[in-house]
Amino acid sequence: MPSRHHEPHRTAIYATALTAFFAIAGIAVVDPILPVIGTEIGASTWQIELLFTAYLIVMAVGMIPAVIATGRFGYRAVLATGVTVVAVASVLAALSGSIAQLAVLRGLWGLGNAMFFATAMVLLVALATDREWVVELFETCVGLGFAVGPLIGGLLGQISWRVPFAACGVLMLLALAMSVTRLRDPQDPPTPLRLRDVLQPYRRPAFRALCAVTAAYNFVFFVVLGYTPVFLGLGVIPLGLVFTAWGVGLAVGILVVGHRLAHRVGAVATVGVAVGGLLVALVLLATSAGTAESVVVLVLAGVCMGIANANLTDLALGIGGAERRTTTAAFNLVRWGFAAPAPVIAGLLHPVSPTAPYWLGAGVLLLGVAVFARKGQAMAGAVGERLTWRAWDRAARAVEGTPEEAVGEA
Repeated sequence: MPSRHHEPHRTAIYATALTAFFAIAGIAVVDPILPVIGTEIGASTWQIELLFTAYLIVMAVGMIPAVIATGRFGYRAVLATGVTVVAVASVLAALSGSIAQLAVLRGLWGLGNAMFFATAMVLLVALATDREWVVELFETCVGLGFAVGPLIGGLLGQISWRVPFAACGVLMLLALAMSVTRLRDPQDPPTPLRLRDVLQPYRRPAFRALCAVTAAYNFVFFVVLGYTPVFLGLGVIPLGLVFTAWGVGLAVGILVVGHRLAHRVGAVATVGVAVGGLLVALVLLATSAGTAESVVVLVLAGVCMGIANANLTDLALGIGGAERRTTTAAFNLVRWGFAAPAPVIAGLLHPVSPTAPYWLGAGVLLLGVAVFARKGQAMAGAVGERLTWRAWDRAARAVEGTPEEAVGEA
């Protein structure tokens, strides 16, 4: 995955991307040990799902002060502080004795990751000359982190559920060492920001539409990631292997399919295809006849998620405006904020029916599909694309005053 351009800051770019890998592996390491935590601590399904929800909601809200802090302290200092907070929280989580303590520490973990995610993408884009390449590199590291994290959790979780948390602390200390020794701020320091600056991208209709689709998609993402370990009912190592396969599917969607499909049909249309495929996967999960079928569908869902992830971030940066920090903060506030309630809601629905969370996810994602159908052309126009479906093309030609015959001949 080489860049098409000369990259003078290649070492710093790779160091930032590798730190992202460690950060995401730390999120996903929890997946295979959720049922074990519930059994050993005596927590219900919705209570163990708090380990995801506490993390996500603090991470979403923490994006705003984190991105504002970059204007005062610089990217590198905020990023290194975030990595340190994650390392401390993960080590303390390994020593905790109740679900309440774990949830609080996962919230602290989320605050640290907010500092990281508020700065990492902006730092990468600022350092790189090829934006598409660096976004693909970042999302690939995210996908690989989701692939390797469950494997670490499964292999170490058979010793004790505490060991994967301790391993996360070690990974984040490695990430801290890299961020301190390898990362550098861009030559032009970031300008100070205020709260109203962070909210500025929401004034753009196309950005609001993209956020609505992303909100529905990320809700479903964490229904799948947070609830499926409970739904499958497998042991620690089998769950680790299953979610490693899911993570590989995610990485394939990002690295192999996502941008190639976007080059062929456009990034907005590619997101539409991915969201539509994920909707089908949710219905198949809700109606699956057995564990083997559910695992196959889960991996296919991972591919669809990877395709979406490969393009959503790049679209947000293209639609949200020139100031990358405010776009990143506004987009991630929606991305993680609407994901936050998904795991707990899924846990509360579990006693009603094991498949109820998937049906709810399908309903939420159907709303996202409806927004896409309504506003897809506006999103495409904002990045210089045109959706290829005939009805949307006619609407675009009517707006642009382009004769239908001329377009057909072209």
